[in-house]
Amino acid sequence: MTNTLRPDWVDDDLYPFTSRFADVDGHTLHHIDEGTGPTLLFVHGNPTWSFLYRDTIANLRDDFRCIAVDLPGFGLSTAAAGFGYLPADHADALTAFVDQLGISDATLVCHDWGGPISLTVATRRPNAFSRFVIANTAGWPADDLSIKLVSHALGSPIGRLLIQRFNLSVNGLLPAGHRLRKLTDGEMAHYRKALDTSERRIGSAVFPREITGSRDFLATLQASLPDLADRPALIIWGDADIAFGDDARRRWEEVFPDHETTIVKGGGHYVQSDAPEQFIGAIRDWCNRV
Repeated sequence: MTNTLRPDWVDDDLYPFTSRFADVDGHTLHHIDEGTGPTLLFVHGNPTWSFLYRDTIANLRDDFRCIAVDLPGFGLSTAAAGFGYLPADHADALTAFVDQLGISDATLVCHDWGGPISLTVATRRPNAFSRFVIANTAGWPADDLSIKLVSHALGSPIGRLLIQRFNLSVNGLLPAGHRLRKLTDGEMAHYRKALDTSERRIGSAVFPREITGSRDFLATLQASLPDLADRPALIIWGDADIAFGDDARRRWEEVFPDHETTIVKGGGHYVQSDAPEQFIGAIRDWCNRV
């Protein structure tokens, strides 16, 4: 592992962590591994990277070991040649990463596409995770008409063109997913520069189509979720999300009978960035009690 691959545009004040790079199945996976104590593994979605959790990790690393990985082709990670960028492909890469780091008895913190990807890993590696923090995500095939329409629109050739040429996911979805605060210019720059070329945006362009295209992958996860249902879960939910509403939150509450729920009033889809103090406080309080 080395720190030499970290680009100069990463601001040490905004992202005050040591970058690590691991060779995993041909991928160069960037991750941070900060602090000591019970392990928390943070997994992001689209079009973000571990930068999404920077406030959370900066505040929790005194009491926890905080690991956050960038999925292949996102953030500072580089995907292996020929990588398909499908959710199933990301789940394979993340499984190998968990194995390589020897992660066990950890708390999984997941969001957006990071939810089904990392929960799939949890079903494959039952000893890796003993608790779950679920934030604005889904773990089943899309059945909402509006979400299906968004998948078809953004997953169409025109939608992919807009994402790859104009970085629509970063420039459009990220601001729309913040309802309580506005991202600063510096924060937006860190998302834009992580996906600064059409090639770097392939993964971001693939995900919308897979909301419907990866139905089998999501159905397999849904069928496996009962295997995780005996473990405690904390559900942190921005209730002004443009993607996942109260129905999705209630489904998670049914999946995990031993759950606690923190609803962030007015919080957007990127709740950990939109309301960091509430997000951090909920995790700290819950982990100290459960």
